[in-house]
Amino acid sequence: MTSQQGNSDDDFVSHGEEQPRRLRCVSTPCTIVIKLGTSSIVHEKTHQPLLSTLASVVETVVRLRSKGHKVILVSSGAIGVGLKRMDIEHKPKSLSKKQALAAIGQGRLIALWDNLFGQFEQPIAQVLLTRGDISDRTRYLNAVNTFKELLHMGVVPIVNENDTISVSEIKFGDNDTLSAITSAMVHADYLFLLTDVDGLYTTNPRKDPTAKPIQVVSSIAATRTQVSISTLGSSLGTGGMETKLIAAEIATETGVTAIITSSKQPDNIFGIIEYHNSLKFASPSSTSPVRIPGSLNSSPTFVRPPHTVFEPSSSPLRDVKSWTSHTLFPSGTVVIDAGAHQVLSRRESGGRLLPAGVLEVIGAFASGQAVRIAIRRPTGGVQSEDPEAARAAYLDGMAMTRAGTPTLVAAASTTSSISSLDPLSNSMSSMGLSETTHVPENEDVLVVKEDVSITWEEVEVGRGLANYNSAQITKVKGLNSSYISQLLEYNDSDYVVESISLRIKSHET
Repeated sequence: MTSQQGNSDDDFVSHGEEQPRRLRCVSTPCTIVIKLGTSSIVHEKTHQPLLSTLASVVETVVRLRSKGHKVILVSSGAIGVGLKRMDIEHKPKSLSKKQALAAIGQGRLIALWDNLFGQFEQPIAQVLLTRGDISDRTRYLNAVNTFKELLHMGVVPIVNENDTISVSEIKFGDNDTLSAITSAMVHADYLFLLTDVDGLYTTNPRKDPTAKPIQVVSSIAATRTQVSISTLGSSLGTGGMETKLIAAEIATETGVTAIITSSKQPDNIFGIIEYHNSLKFASPSSTSPVRIPGSLNSSPTFVRPPHTVFEPSSSPLRDVKSWTSHTLFPSGTVVIDAGAHQVLSRRESGGRLLPAGVLEVIGAFASGQAVRIAIRRPTGGVQSEDPEAARAAYLDGMAMTRAGTPTLVAAASTTSSISSLDPLSNSMSSMGLSETTHVPENEDVLVVKEDVSITWEEVEVGRGLANYNSAQITKVKGLNSSYISQLLEYNDSDYVVESISLRIKSHET
């Protein structure tokens, strides 16, 4: 991809920000990401392409394009098509064989899509990604710019993971996650996860006749406790309903409306969009949708097509926080105290962590790398049914007090290279400080009271980008930011971690 300079994190905003993204499709075209799984592309047993399904998807995409919508298709199936080409009966277990089959199948898969779209003279483009491709900020923005240009040219990008070179550390894991990250990259309005069932059910509807559909999900965390997700998925695919919940969580955090519906009737996408648009015109006091002004439908209401909708966040993550949270592989962990967690939970914090809020640094990482943000709590946690009791137990467990004279302990090297993170006993003395150097008594710093009767666990609550390496953050943890320049001999920022996005709200601690 060609490097394009001078692009800000919000360059891809294709619609004005004067209205929430979830309302834009009422009066303007949508940006839509459609994900099609392997089980919808090739037959699970014969590995033959499901041409009727693929043709229906192509017709739907072309019709969406004719109405002015911008569409990206995320397509699985490379390994399945490779199995057919090489006449192999079962999906292999070894990574090298999977990658070889993906290389064989990907060319035939994109040729199949090109042939089908070519019948409508609709140009397509192949976009192969790995998590490593977009872990670098510049390359990420280049990918965003490429998507932007392709959509502007009227091309339908067809996205797949580059399985030929992916390894576990840089894989998205499945194309559900890839489609969610893609929808965040292009600031999509809708993410449609097409699968072999028409929505989310309490149990597997293919095996349990009493399974009940769930039409609307406003809290994915709460929904996880209500549904059984362990039995869905095919032998060819990498995911099931669990991966779709993960994808929906990623998408909705960034303001995208995620929808699960059947791949057997992809034209339901039109009815689903129309149905949700009609709800936006309904009276606030009414739960029934009304007819969209100017619609040819004379009925005052719309029939709801079968689907599950995941409502988007009312305060979506900005692009850089979304990138940090979902595309980077964290290299270490920064444990924070209760006060820092409360501050970071507020939107006005800007997602920036001062050294005073750091309790511990786990692992070795360089400045600029992604890190987990974690809180410490007693092993086993506390009951969330009583938020006040949970909060009291959490704060009591943290045992944080204010004091005036904490002792600074010698830490590791202050260079930014990971390879140089070896403990140096003389690092303090080389800076004119001793291991018993005290902070002035009027400074407000943190001291941990140890309780040997309690065992602790670190719980990840978010992710961010480190401004300093692990050794440097260890040196300044618990201190006022004014000590950064004194202890590190330079000061790039008063914040040790920035662009933090939290996943667990404070009341869950």
